[in-house]
Amino acid sequence: MINRTVLVGRLTNGPELKYTGSGVAVATFTVAVNRQFTNSQGEREADFIRCQMWRKAAENFCNFTHKGSLVGIDGRIQTRSYDNQQGTRIFVTEVVAENFSLLESKNSNQNNQNEQFEQNRPQNNGQNYQNQQNGQSSHSINPNDPFKSMPDIKDDDLPF
Repeated sequence: MINRTVLVGRLTNGPELKYTGSGVAVATFTVAVNRQFTNSQGEREADFIRCQMWRKAAENFCNFTHKGSLVGIDGRIQTRSYDNQQGTRIFVTEVVAENFSLLESKNSNQNNQNEQFEQNRPQNNGQNYQNQQNGQSSHSINPNDPFKSMPDIKDDDLPF
């Protein structure tokens, strides 16, 4: 049987690190993962997935991430239940993360911390994607680019 989950998304808040009575670290956090489609209003919805991570990985995760961090999570889905103070049985489904990856540089991560990803995307990003789909290339020139004096090479000029 297989129980594997891979998530890529942004942290909705900074991870919360606690220690069990025996001193084992456990981090809890929520990852917002965009859906692949838009709703009837043309907006992209997201799923907010509760996660937990244990031991040294939990400590490292808390040290290197914060609200808005883009992360990759590899783990398994786990369900559990407990009785709350009113005696009602509560069921919880969450991802127990075993591995994680930081998916953006520290500088990019800090720039995106308080802004949404869609607002940070360059205005012509969709145009570049469309041009690439049509077999064309669209370049923007960075004034500090050491290769800015290189000639523009078309796909037809390449020998392969």
